[in-house]
Amino acid sequence: MRTSIKAIRAFVTLRAEWVLKVWRKLDAKPAQQRQSYGRGAVFMFQGAAYNLEFTEGPRRSLQLHEGLMILITPEIPSEDNLRRMIDSWYRKQGIKIVKERSVACYSMMLGEGIPLPPITIRTMKTRWGSYSYHTKRIALALNLIKMPPGCLDYVIIHELCHIKVRHHGPDFWQMVSRYCPDFQKMRSLLKQ
Repeated sequence: MRTSIKAIRAFVTLRAEWVLKVWRKLDAKPAQQRQSYGRGAVFMFQGAAYNLEFTEGPRRSLQLHEGLMILITPEIPSEDNLRRMIDSWYRKQGIKIVKERSVACYSMMLGEGIPLPPITIRTMKTRWGSYSYHTKRIALALNLIKMPPGCLDYVIIHELCHIKVRHHGPDFWQMVSRYCPDFQKMRSLLKQ
């Protein structure tokens, strides 16, 4: 509030090229489409695409079979109920898979002498994962279970490496590459 207009203009002018570069990059990104929940809608799970199908049955359940995500239900639910059911299924799968993969990744890194912190799964819009030095916890994006399994391993390893190395300097990337040699491919997939 106390900054002069002259100082603000100088600051913006100094960084104008960067601002334009970021705007162009954002403009070039395709707009995210809203997920459809009708018959045939595509849902991703561990890097594979599944088409939504409905089948009548006495109990609600969701199964994957031969490229189909089959929702068994007494009646076709509303879009809100369907969204909740699928989100709940993703969360259950995510908890199971993250538990398995975090133990596997941690086991590879035993020689680093770092602890395996508690890991939570959250809906994250701008990050795939984070490590908090304050709470000593790792948070992972629920959407990681939609990506190929190597991407989940990379993010877990990335966050475990942050326990030991706080920055993204050469030491950090060298440590990541010891446990995830194809990390650049995984980063590229995640950026897409």
